[in-house]
Amino acid sequence: MALEMKVPSPGESITEVEIAQWLVEDGDYVTKDQAIAEVDSDKATLELPAEASGIITLKAEEGDTVEVGQVVCLIDTDAPAPDGNADNEGDEGGKGNAAMDVDKQRDQKDQSADSPKAAAKTETPSKPTTPAQKQDTYATGSASPAAKKILAERDIDASQVKGTGKDGRITKADALDAKPSMGTPGPGSRGEERKKLSMLRRKVAERLVSVKNETAMLTTFNEVNMQPIFDLRNQYKEEFKSKHGVGLGFMSFFTLACVRALQMYPAVNSMIDGKEMISYDFQDISIAVSGPKGLMVPVIRNAENLSFRGVESEVKRLATRARDGQITVDEMTGGTFTITNGGVFGSMLSTPIINPPQSAILGMHNIVERPIVKDGNIIVAPIMYVALSYDHRIIDGKESVGFLVAVKEALENPEELLMDNKVKKALEL
Repeated sequence: MALEMKVPSPGESITEVEIAQWLVEDGDYVTKDQAIAEVDSDKATLELPAEASGIITLKAEEGDTVEVGQVVCLIDTDAPAPDGNADNEGDEGGKGNAAMDVDKQRDQKDQSADSPKAAAKTETPSKPTTPAQKQDTYATGSASPAAKKILAERDIDASQVKGTGKDGRITKADALDAKPSMGTPGPGSRGEERKKLSMLRRKVAERLVSVKNETAMLTTFNEVNMQPIFDLRNQYKEEFKSKHGVGLGFMSFFTLACVRALQMYPAVNSMIDGKEMISYDFQDISIAVSGPKGLMVPVIRNAENLSFRGVESEVKRLATRARDGQITVDEMTGGTFTITNGGVFGSMLSTPIINPPQSAILGMHNIVERPIVKDGNIIVAPIMYVALSYDHRIIDGKESVGFLVAVKEALENPEELLMDNKVKKALEL
């Protein structure tokens, strides 16, 4: 019997997906629940598991856009498993053999992809210049031995040199005077690769362009002395990790500092819907993380109810799921404010782009020791530059600057403003 496999709905409002990659080949034997394809929606990349065991026939190609509910492959469930182990889906040994055969097929495919022939296909060799294209080619005689050596050392094509010797012969002087043409390709590879952008990447691009075009986006900056947080982490990080199983990172401090500032400046926790402004009495904090398919922004729900341990645990969970390609659409839907950390890649300062339909985003950056003035004295301290990009249509300068100052104050005095002077209780130690 041929089982028709249809594209399941990845989430609400999603009507189509793109076949990003087939993980099996036409005619392979697949086992039930084996991942057979990766599909891209405009929000996430998801794996498509086989609904039964059997021989697969592909009905769509990589890069095809298919509607939810469309048949993308057939599985012949009557086909015997490799090595004659048919009808043993419940037998672990049969499953193991089938899985090993599938692994062998994948290995063969990977080896063929890494072969010299496959590598040659991915690189477009530079095309030789035709005589008609050589506008500056001279009809010259042969080069003298000395001239040949000089031209070879300088990677100059003899056809580009005008000879002054008898019958156009290129002399040593001609070779010494010759200069390489700026239009002449140099040595080394000049290949190029062209591939289609994933649906996720195209959607991100559309959203970013729309933000630039449809919002009055401005950015305000400040700097934070991270020494108080450094001191707390150095004192309690080992005990914190030992008890809770997660590290005491910077994200919990920044998340809770933003929660406090959003409660002080509710306009920053708002968004525009047509002619209306929607404000929220909860703080769902989106965190930008880099996944295998690009930027993803999962959401920490009701961050106002979380402790330092709660935030760190949720950040670790979401980041791991995004990195492993297991993040769901629901986990990235919503959010009232976003935090992005370019500092992990070494960024000193940037202007982050708002995550629509939100109205503001906080950018964290790298921490560098810099000289600052404190109590009239010049000291060296670990400083981070922070940036708040905001939609000026609903957030005024007073709110944006006040918000960022409130974040700075909380980070520079975390014991009082984030821990109520009860550090061990706040860290649940």
